[in-house]
Amino acid sequence: MDRQTPTLSDVARRAGVSYATADRVINNRGGVAEKSARRVRAAIEDLGYVRNVAAANLAQRRTYRFAFVIPEGPNSFFQRLRSILDAACPEMLAARVGLEVVGVAAFDAVALVACLERLGAQKVDGVALVGTDDPRVCAAIDALRAQGVAVLTLVADVQGAQSDGYVGIDNTVAGRTAGRLLLLAHGGREGRVLPILGVATAHDHAERLAGMQQTLAEAGGRVTSAPLIEGRDRHDIVEAELHRRLAEDPGITAIYSAGAGNAGLVRVLEAQGRSRPIVVLHELVGHSRRALETGLVDVVIDQRPEDEIQTALDGLRAIADRREIGPPAPIVPAIYLRENLPPAAERPSDGET
Repeated sequence: MDRQTPTLSDVARRAGVSYATADRVINNRGGVAEKSARRVRAAIEDLGYVRNVAAANLAQRRTYRFAFVIPEGPNSFFQRLRSILDAACPEMLAARVGLEVVGVAAFDAVALVACLERLGAQKVDGVALVGTDDPRVCAAIDALRAQGVAVLTLVADVQGAQSDGYVGIDNTVAGRTAGRLLLLAHGGREGRVLPILGVATAHDHAERLAGMQQTLAEAGGRVTSAPLIEGRDRHDIVEAELHRRLAEDPGITAIYSAGAGNAGLVRVLEAQGRSRPIVVLHELVGHSRRALETGLVDVVIDQRPEDEIQTALDGLRAIADRREIGPPAPIVPAIYLRENLPPAAERPSDGET
């Protein structure tokens, strides 16, 4: 028969103290003679006792405070993240978890650092953020962890920081998948792919681009990558730059959009008519869904934000409960064609970016 998990009563009995005394030592509440405290600590080590933080929090009616830091603006994917979190708030509050959704300007390291410092001063229990590799952001993340705050990165890993883990897709694999799909669509013909990124310094966008280019190169180079467009996730910039590039370079046979601003891309494609390039883009939002349905784009790679948010919430709760967890497994993205779109009711309406 397996040995039963030791309880606090077992610890008190082994140490020869009352349950209340053992509880005070376990929860660092003081008021215990050092001799008794040493006996309790020795009993904990002898028995292999592990404090059940979740049970203690429930008994004390403690509510965790978690903050999700999401870029502001018209980016439809980030609007989806905010909508998912807003919908989760009532259920999480019933589970004694208070959620705060905090907006910061996209690609603004100074604003993000100020936000993280504010959250640290408020003594939140956990933070999940869409961050960048800026050294100032990395230092702010490390400072939060030094304060005992659980920190997870979302969508893009912040590799220069010592976070508790990354929740999201493997962006290099996503880019390689896009490259394979583009090669299949070319059917052995030569071609040139025009990449569109938010900014080249965004870790997730850069990894997707690198993955796509690796796959094209490994296939022999018959399909190559053209100089990229940096659209800063703004539909107006993407529209103007894409219109100009297609006019200047009639040899472009495909477009790979690794970022946002795709409403501008769709408007350009509508003007192209039947002679449009092959198009692969990211995130199933309102305008990308409609573009798939009407045949304006060919493939949407979606990182399943509902799963990302749930994984992040589970991870923050486990870390706050001091449960041992490994790094979160990468989210496996969904690949949507016009033929396998989920019912429209499963995707809320969103903005046009």
